[in-house]
Amino acid sequence: MWIFRVSLICSLLFVVFGSAFGFLWNGDTFRRKVSLELNPGLKPPSSLPPGAVLVHARGLGLNDTLHFLLCNHGAPALLLVHTNSTESAVRLDWPVFINRSSSGSLRVEPESSVTYSSALVFTRLWEYDDVNNTADPQKTAESSFYPPYELQNFIWSDLNSTVNQSDHVITLCGREKSESFLNGSLCLKFSVFESAGREQAWPSLLHNANSSQLRVWLEGVTPRGNDSRFALEFQSVGDSGFQGRVDVRSSIDDEYTPSIFKVSQWVSFPLNSSGAWGFSQWKPVAYRKPEPVFEDATPCRHSPLVSVSRVPPSALVRAYFRDDPQIHGLNISFGIDKDPVFYSDTRYVSWTVLMGMGEPPADAFSTLIIIIIAVGLGTPLAIIIVGGVFVWVRKRMTHGSIYEPIN
Repeated sequence: MWIFRVSLICSLLFVVFGSAFGFLWNGDTFRRKVSLELNPGLKPPSSLPPGAVLVHARGLGLNDTLHFLLCNHGAPALLLVHTNSTESAVRLDWPVFINRSSSGSLRVEPESSVTYSSALVFTRLWEYDDVNNTADPQKTAESSFYPPYELQNFIWSDLNSTVNQSDHVITLCGREKSESFLNGSLCLKFSVFESAGREQAWPSLLHNANSSQLRVWLEGVTPRGNDSRFALEFQSVGDSGFQGRVDVRSSIDDEYTPSIFKVSQWVSFPLNSSGAWGFSQWKPVAYRKPEPVFEDATPCRHSPLVSVSRVPPSALVRAYFRDDPQIHGLNISFGIDKDPVFYSDTRYVSWTVLMGMGEPPADAFSTLIIIIIAVGLGTPLAIIIVGGVFVWVRKRMTHGSIYEPIN
């Protein structure tokens, strides 16, 4: 009984110190002062097309500034610009920007303060008839693909009712001029953060003050086939002198994203260094209902990274990048091999991605995992220690002369 008590005390000590260590290890206290602005400096008679908007989110740090710019004029794009100044500002030549007549109409000044810039552009939505139920566009015959939806041609709804200034959240919803989108839409929910944390809604990605988040969902669209699945094409545009790669990291902890033990991250780094300067990060999972339960999750996969020669049809990208930028693309496809649920069953699919500066946020072990590890390791260790002490004490108590006394 006393051995059990000692082992229990040792396990509790492991839990306490392990939890405290985990808490301190996750203690990202860095904060930014965030502000949102719509169409900065736009004045009549200049005006964007109906539904189009340029959102500027400014994250002010102690000695630097992060500028996030989201625009749906052309293909929707999110631009990140980091400066080493707290006085940097966005400048636009609106007539040139609206007409997309030349590059250079968007600048962040002073330009000498810019240390890194990168853009994420959503270009196409692919639909294919998955008759073989592989959920893999690369294994699907070309004849099974329908003409893609070009996101540069989407018509976007009014933004006024979807801006949440206090939470720094904006939602954009658009549709294509076709019968398929008569009652459907493609939406992007943009969030920018003052500090580290995570959303309650799955996949509950860990974010920090150097990141923003885009949740993309397709809802109510009429599929063009009985076995339709979708894939989202997006591209990364960055400064010359940088290269990218997609890493997949594994974890033993799925507390925040049940049954998903991996995270994918598309990192950008200089040619002469391996340290990440920027990233896009996502969990390889999509959800088939707006408020999903465990059964509504479906894995997703990304295609290999490819180099792209043409600048994507985004007013934001073409206005900012003047030199030849580095452009790469990939597709995210939703579904898994032999999955009996197709898009037509729920007519909804959502996927979430982070975009930010620096190293991607990394999940540490949760308190639950720390407790399990502590108990698993602490109990045997306590038994070994207590057993060793018991054997040593027993030998000391019974130790005597090796000779029998003479009567």
